[in-house]
Amino acid sequence: MNKTVLGLDKSKTDNLVVSLNDLLANFQVYYQNVRGVHWNIKGKNFFQLHLKFEELYTDAQIKVDLIAERILTLHGAPIHTFDEYSKMAKVPVGKNISKDEEAVALVVNSLSVLLSIERTILELSSEADDEGTNSMMSDFIAEQEKTLWMLNAWLG
Repeated sequence: MNKTVLGLDKSKTDNLVVSLNDLLANFQVYYQNVRGVHWNIKGKNFFQLHLKFEELYTDAQIKVDLIAERILTLHGAPIHTFDEYSKMAKVPVGKNISKDEEAVALVVNSLSVLLSIERTILELSSEADDEGTNSMMSDFIAEQEKTLWMLNAWLG
């Protein structure tokens, strides 16, 4: 078996890098969506949602960096162009969304896509004995599940 410097199976690590780049692309679109609704939100829930969306995009920015650094740790190359992001991403793109329920629904839908990708990566990282990626995905999943619960509660 061909091992990486981390002691992981090279072919399994290569597959993880592909999946992590997929997550990176989707996180970048999610990040931009949340920035957009943060900027454009209007109505009676403006103050509440404006702050919440800022919290979410700040968190997404940190996660984007963590994902890219994990790819580098696994000796991969993180994708980094908008062209690559838009071709790979499955997260719905939100454009000119200013209504509160539509904005929250976009975030909910986006997080659902991210969770699906993260669960796939969690399976792959478990099979590869990659505790670093496994731990990161577990943390992301736990946080996003709680956020989804709260946003769905807000939607009623």
